Amino acid sequence: MKVSIFKKVLLCTGLFIPGLIQSQIGPLRLIDKNATKETKALFHNLYKLSAKYILFGHQHATEYGHGWSGDENRSDVKSVTGSHPAVIGVDFNGLSGRPENEIEKNKSSLRKTITDTYNRGGVITVSWHFSNPVSPGDFYWNDSVSRPAVKYIIPGGSDHDRYKNILKTVADLAKSCKGKDDKLVPMIFRPYHELDGYWFWWGRNYCSVDEFKSLWRFTVSYLRDSLKVHNFIYAFSPDCTFTTEEEFTERYPGNKWVDMVGMDDYADFGRYGRYNLDSGYHRLKIVAGFANKNNKLAAFTETGLESIPNEQWWTQVLLKTLQRSNLGFCYVLVWRNDRSSPTHYYAPFPGHVSEKDFLEFYKHPYTLFENDLKKIYKRWKNYSLPQ
Repeated sequence: MKVSIFKKVLLCTGLFIPGLIQSQIGPLRLIDKNATKETKALFHNLYKLSAKYILFGHQHATEYGHGWSGDENRSDVKSVTGSHPAVIGVDFNGLSGRPENEIEKNKSSLRKTITDTYNRGGVITVSWHFSNPVSPGDFYWNDSVSRPAVKYIIPGGSDHDRYKNILKTVADLAKSCKGKDDKLVPMIFRPYHELDGYWFWWGRNYCSVDEFKSLWRFTVSYLRDSLKVHNFIYAFSPDCTFTTEEEFTERYPGNKWVDMVGMDDYADFGRYGRYNLDSGYHRLKIVAGFANKNNKLAAFTETGLESIPNEQWWTQVLLKTLQRSNLGFCYVLVWRNDRSSPTHYYAPFPGHVSEKDFLEFYKHPYTLFENDLKKIYKRWKNYSLPQ
């Protein structure tokens, strides 16, 4: 049993609530006033937990892993620790830009991963590596073929109706994901991530600030208000190109359109053998400070070290940085473990050089995994959530 698990259970069930959370919870609101009961509960329980703990996440954790694919109830993290990650990352990449029969197959696969996670008590976060809807190629920008799609798909653009149809496919999936309790599964939806970079077609080089804000606001409004999707928590997550709050919020669409803020940062945490943990911590503090001032959740939406050659990366790099002060992040997610690549993986598997250190990370009272989560989609009588 993990250290301090009893205290964690008390907090998850609402019997232990830090004073900080009680005093600040009042103004915290989802941007969707019609959000489902379970989505509201998840939103506020994540906030409660972030006062003293952080949920660990892994992208595509249960879909495939290092050397395997499609096994039932398996993840590399579970093979090492006995528990799945608390947060499972999936992607809506397969919902557009391909034949209809393939889209339907991808919907079915996603639906199973999402509902299985909910039924076990875990949390789903959704990225969207959205293939360029107006030119050949995928989500990456290609100088030879890519067109700057944002200006074409926002209201008034020539391909706006095409984008609306793609969002209808997203909405159809979201509204079809129901757990064994027949409730819609809440999801942290994180579209257009790393928007400050140059590698995706929605990056800063390929659309203006106003165009990006228009894209974000329309996306939320159309899903929430027109298509009646009420089980999304909307997350805004640039990459790590910023050094000030002003730079972090350059393309921020406004508090009425975002529930959670975060960042993706691999560069400061060992990529290509380079570490700048002070810089990484500085950026995390900017995200945390903005979230606190604006009553938003905060998350470390992507990080990791490919192949994890540093045997103590989990405790001496990631954990130490996260615990330098009370940042209040609700989760941290590392990237996927490719099924066939010998080097492209971000979580350990049995026999990996960082396995022992990862077990120490798992046992630490600050970290939460799926087995630690107790009824995170429930509202408790002794804790008042906003209506």
